[in-house]
Amino acid sequence: MPQHKSAKKRVKTNLKSQARNRAARSTLKTKLKELHDMPEDSKEQAVKEHQAVMDKAVNKGIVHRNKAARMKSRFSRGSK
Repeated sequence: MPQHKSAKKRVKTNLKSQARNRAARSTLKTKLKELHDMPEDSKEQAVKEHQAVMDKAVNKGIVHRNKAARMKSRFSRGSK
């Protein structure tokens, strides 16, 4: 366990950010699964929503921007 005051605070802030990141990652995975299970004819709007979720994850630092670009590219290519 941390002994210094600043180290104790870091533990608390790390736990908060860990919970926030876990929730964001879970939302991202849920959207991804919904997109996979969707019928082909209604995927176009869902792909746009997924891209917005990916962009938000990049801005929050959850996903690397290149991974997000790769995933967005794959889904836009597969929905046409």
